[in-house]
Amino acid sequence: MSASYEFLLLDVADRVATVTINRPDKLNALNAAVIAELDRMFTALAADTGVGAIILTGAGRAFVAGADIVEVAAGAASPAGLEAIAAFGSAVFTRIERLNKPVIAAVNGFALGGGCELALACHVRIASTQAKFGLPETKLGLIPGYGGTQRLPRLVGQGRALELIFTGDMVDAQRAVAIGLANSVVEPPLLLEAARALALAACKNGPLALAHAITAVTQGADLSMDAALALEAQHFGAVGRTADVREGTTAFLEKRAATFRGD
Repeated sequence: MSASYEFLLLDVADRVATVTINRPDKLNALNAAVIAELDRMFTALAADTGVGAIILTGAGRAFVAGADIVEVAAGAASPAGLEAIAAFGSAVFTRIERLNKPVIAAVNGFALGGGCELALACHVRIASTQAKFGLPETKLGLIPGYGGTQRLPRLVGQGRALELIFTGDMVDAQRAVAIGLANSVVEPPLLLEAARALALAACKNGPLALAHAITAVTQGADLSMDAALALEAQHFGAVGRTADVREGTTAFLEKRAATFRGD
């Protein structure tokens, strides 16, 4: 990718893109500029046929410690200002959630407020033992504004989500796994290795199948069971008409590894 980024680092190897939020002096706090760069970066990676999966992490001791409070305080001068901040961040996070490739959050440290919400927008969350998750917005007289009130209850249940929002307290990685907020926890030196192993496993499979599965899961979550099952059937049929399915089934019968081309 030729575009330059002030707050993001990118490394691509073996079809896995690792995106690092690089604002460690501010604990990678999210402001409008960082969120705009995330939007540009993920849009470009979605279109890049050389990338099959994406890892998102943070530089230093934080994944993302939250929204930039200076910017939030300025927005608080008017309700419209805060609403605009929330709408922009929420739209970008939704585009990440609906990306056509697996997105794995490698949560290396603090994932608080907007950082927790960014992790929630990723498809899978792998946590370091040093990770801390939380939605402390109520301590500032606010509520989560980047999707936290919606994604967290869907992931961990309404009662647990409201407990975290009511208290604003942090939970450690082990507790995050226990309640379903994180998928797994590993020692810090193994974090990117674990995320990369999952990404590489995904990259071995059909890219169109992954894209259709992501859409079925993310869109189906907002539907009734009957409607969601109908949606799944539509995507099953759509992916079944691809050359990748013919290659995958033929490779299985011939007892060889499939070579998917994404068509």
